Amino acid sequence: MTLGSDGAAETNLDALFPQLRRFPDVEAANLQAWDATDRLLLDSAAEFLGPDSRPAVVGDRYGALTLGAITAGAPAPVRVHQDLITGELALRNNARTVGTGGGFEQLPLGSALLAGATVVLIQLPRSLAELEEIADAVARHAAPTVTVLAGGRVKHMSLGMNAVLARYFGDVQPQLARQKSRIVIARKPLPVAPATPFPITSANAALGLRICAHGAVFAGTDLDIGTRFLLEFLPQMPDAAHAVDLGCGTGILAAMYARSRPGSRVTATDRSAAAVDSARATAAANGLGDRIDVVQDDAMGSLPDSSADLILLNPPFHLESAVHSGAGLKLFEAAGRVLAPGGELWTVFNSHLQYRPALERLVGPTREIGRNPKFTVTASTRRSGAQAGVGWTPGP
Repeated sequence: MTLGSDGAAETNLDALFPQLRRFPDVEAANLQAWDATDRLLLDSAAEFLGPDSRPAVVGDRYGALTLGAITAGAPAPVRVHQDLITGELALRNNARTVGTGGGFEQLPLGSALLAGATVVLIQLPRSLAELEEIADAVARHAAPTVTVLAGGRVKHMSLGMNAVLARYFGDVQPQLARQKSRIVIARKPLPVAPATPFPITSANAALGLRICAHGAVFAGTDLDIGTRFLLEFLPQMPDAAHAVDLGCGTGILAAMYARSRPGSRVTATDRSAAAVDSARATAAANGLGDRIDVVQDDAMGSLPDSSADLILLNPPFHLESAVHSGAGLKLFEAAGRVLAPGGELWTVFNSHLQYRPALERLVGPTREIGRNPKFTVTASTRRSGAQAGVGWTPGP
């Protein structure tokens, strides 16, 4: 069966998509596991997903592209890269739900994912740096005859995306929009430099730190302004036998804390593979590789209860394009579980979010450490007893 060949293909997607969930990512009434771009990409890929094709998928958020391609009869295995571990887990969960026991292989961005690929479906990232890392990998490893279909919501697309693709492909053709989504088709991969351009490394003179960043990491090698404000209070933070940089990004907080507390063991954790690779590179670039353990997991799921004395957190307040507090609340709940009684969560957040009642409920007594016109820094002490880390359920 080929997508778009008749009404049956559309019916199959109509049956598939409503079954998909975002779990274990945050779920809410205004958040869903697929969008119009997924459908447009699958419809546009119809002519390329023949029995002799070698498909690969990049940026499949919760499995809609991968499972849609399998439903369309794409030859197994459909190779897929998802930066977020929550996306990887959601795809596996959704595959079980719809009865697809296999047919796909989850791989890092690189040769194993893309070698010999003849068609690549991409959910366009917001970051041009992330798109450049993806485009470089496709041009470097895919078949010379590869067809790339990169799609996104029109409101999030820019001419800069076309320019990035044009640096790596000789033929770049934007298509007409449908349902506020658009596809760009790229062909004829161009020669690439012998060495991959990522991670990028930059020296931050103010911190005395070398920062390494892959394309998908928020803020790249720059210092996020929330993190900068939290670091103003580094001397006031308690000494900890085990400290955690939760949502570590490039690992700046982990590196700065480890350097200031030579006796501490530090864990840097993030759900993003690009962040984990960046944090590991940052630690190594600053001679801290033996002091910082870097782990990819979902909300410290791999860390035991009551195993940390200090957690440092600059929580996100967006989920894709939606402003949503669910991600922050999920991390507060996790902190309440992982902190030892008496341990502290130091958090920086946009003041208008008014997170303090949630911190009090999910972690424990919370005091304000500092405030500027944009951000608030608080310290929450993990209370003893069963109440900490309990009380949040996903919702709108």
